[in-house]
Amino acid sequence: MNTEVKIAGVSFKNPVMTASGTFGSGMEYGEFVDLNKLGAVVTKGVANVPWPGNPTPRVAETYGGMLNAIGLQNPGIDVFLERDVPFLQQYDTNIIVNVCGKTVEDYLDVVERCNDTPIHMLEINVSCPNVKEGAIAFGQKADALYDITSRIKKISKKPVIMKLSPNVTDITEMAKAAEAGGADAISLINTLTGMKIDVQRRCFALANKTGGLSGPAIKPVAVRMVYQASHAVKIPVIGMGGIATAEDALEFILAGATAVSVGAMNFVNPYATVEIIEGIEKYLQQHQISDINELIGAVK
Repeated sequence: MNTEVKIAGVSFKNPVMTASGTFGSGMEYGEFVDLNKLGAVVTKGVANVPWPGNPTPRVAETYGGMLNAIGLQNPGIDVFLERDVPFLQQYDTNIIVNVCGKTVEDYLDVVERCNDTPIHMLEINVSCPNVKEGAIAFGQKADALYDITSRIKKISKKPVIMKLSPNVTDITEMAKAAEAGGADAISLINTLTGMKIDVQRRCFALANKTGGLSGPAIKPVAVRMVYQASHAVKIPVIGMGGIATAEDALEFILAGATAVSVGAMNFVNPYATVEIIEGIEKYLQQHQISDINELIGAVK
């Protein structure tokens, strides 16, 4: 029984990885999860300089999910390369670094710093506000997405995954723009923009007013977008958004995803990723499927 998948020439022992921002760099979760079992660890967003993040409160629970407005708090690329990469190197799993920035130059700085390191792939978070374009996210305009993708590809020695925002009119347009810019793969969906109001205090639940909605509530939207995107482009798709069980993961794979990322569920159940891997293996055995690649995009 084969659970191995390939994305841009990189082999994954199974199609299950962590979603950026929900797993740190695996240090905290290492106490619960054998990181060797994961297809990959996708790190929290890393910028060229330390980011303090947004003011608190910045997390709020919602029906079937959560809102977050962390603001991509991170210690910056220097600390990340010195502390986090050596930690992850101890494990037999792929290292995918999520990159964030406020200008194209910010992104290019981090990408260049990652070139001669032992990481396997880069995932580019284009849901960041582009400070030079009036804070419109890089991933919300097709021409801006094409531009940043092509500029990153020109200097990157690592395969590049563009992480798409769902907060757009047509996800296929964005998927095609990333592909045209040279992306090796795309991942989706990032969080949906949401809001929660505390009616007792008559104030916003998050200091930032809005936040990113994640968790089981967004899964049907995510499955639909993964299906659309995978049929619009020829490059591999990594699906995410509300995955809590092996069945959820298989939905994304059947819709066209080559691999999946588990996010908010890590907060609820630290063992979720390994349970999902085991559940997929059980499904393959039960249905006498010898190769997981047979399931990619197999929905009828």
